[in-house]
Amino acid sequence: MDITALLLSRLQFAFTVSFHIIFPSFTIGLAAWLTVLESLHLATGRPTYRLLFEFWLKIFGVAFGFGVVSGIVMAFEFGTNWSELSRMSGPVQGPLLAYETFTAFALEATFFGVLLFGRQRVAPWFYLFSTAMVALGTTLSAFWIMINNSWMQVPVGYVVENGMFVPNDWTKIIFNSVVWSRFPHMLLAAYLTGAFCVAATGAWYALRGTFAAEAKIMLRMGLYLAAVLMPIQFFFGHLNGEYIVRYQPSKMAAIEARWHDEQPASEVLLAWPDVAQRRNLFAITLPAPFGSLIDSDSLDAAEVGLESIPENDWPPVLIPFFGFRIMVGCGLLMLALAWTGTYLSRDGRLERNRLVLWATFYSFPLPFIATLTGWFTAEVGRQPWVVYGVLRTADAMTPFLTTRAATISLIVFCAIYTFIFAFGVFYIYRLLRAGPVGHLVLPPAAAIPNRPFSIVHEPVTAAALRVPAGE
Repeated sequence: MDITALLLSRLQFAFTVSFHIIFPSFTIGLAAWLTVLESLHLATGRPTYRLLFEFWLKIFGVAFGFGVVSGIVMAFEFGTNWSELSRMSGPVQGPLLAYETFTAFALEATFFGVLLFGRQRVAPWFYLFSTAMVALGTTLSAFWIMINNSWMQVPVGYVVENGMFVPNDWTKIIFNSVVWSRFPHMLLAAYLTGAFCVAATGAWYALRGTFAAEAKIMLRMGLYLAAVLMPIQFFFGHLNGEYIVRYQPSKMAAIEARWHDEQPASEVLLAWPDVAQRRNLFAITLPAPFGSLIDSDSLDAAEVGLESIPENDWPPVLIPFFGFRIMVGCGLLMLALAWTGTYLSRDGRLERNRLVLWATFYSFPLPFIATLTGWFTAEVGRQPWVVYGVLRTADAMTPFLTTRAATISLIVFCAIYTFIFAFGVFYIYRLLRAGPVGHLVLPPAAAIPNRPFSIVHEPVTAAALRVPAGE
């Protein structure tokens, strides 16, 4: 086995999955936001909601396209770099990816076409239904991927036959308790990403003094949603910690930089783990039993240290340790900002508080950073296993993969992805800078048959759109 080829293959997959996850974490929440906007437009008839829908639909389309393309590439990597993983776990992972295609992709592809081209061709209720189906499709995609990844984290419901993992109980695989703590955690992360991106856009417009009505809606709805969801997200994050304590003690020991068994355990808030000396430098530590209480909901639980685990089963300590703390730190910042903004919006002070507006504008990277560092913690903390406890990452690599081949593919992928990402970010920036402007063709109620209720459409004028001179 070529150790260098293994390292390069791991770097390549880490790079591509990190690039890919940015887009689904954005589009899942954005699809739900589009559904809300279309519902509000149908219920109230206000053109502002329709205008915001058309504006964010363009951004959703760009991000959705990048997410699909970058995700397809990873499927090829299972064959080029990780063929042993594909061969051994294919009976489990193959059907799960097929279920994603038959459900999520089918919904997204079918109804996304209606969103792009069917506004004037279908009834308003069906257009809303199509929007909801796209949102459901993005959610189902995350659902099947999280089942797949959760099986790799905690493999259940299988037997080993002829060197392959063969499923013998799909109910255990799909309804694994690990799935039902990890999937909501990921889904909420996507909703929070969408909420903060929308709120940051509203803050940007408010600071520029443009699109006042639209900025107010984006600011308030984004921060309101984040204020409600952040405490729930912390709860599901705690549930994730409980499964790690139960099933992956080496990962939890690395996250906590706990070197020795402790009962009850202390909690390291911040430190620099010195792996060579098996100690923590510059540690800020809460005394026992805070560690046991946080990890196991107990005042006297025994927590495992790394020295009780064979060293060849240790994950890299620094990445899970710091990744987890960056994720939690971003979450606390988002919680404080969401609650502050929501409080100020109660009496109309939010749009006048430039400090909070600037903080909201600069907050848009926080959910992306939290999502990425959360994934780094989960995936690097699982090492040296690709299927935890049963298949090592080194044994999952394609046999006879050379360093030369791995190097070339890594360079090519990095170059192409960097170009695509730069182009995508620039194009989305241009859309955001232009803002929610455009000509809306709103047919009269009588022109569309079978309307569930009457809607009075207001004429869309420059005044109604609040378009300042020069925009």
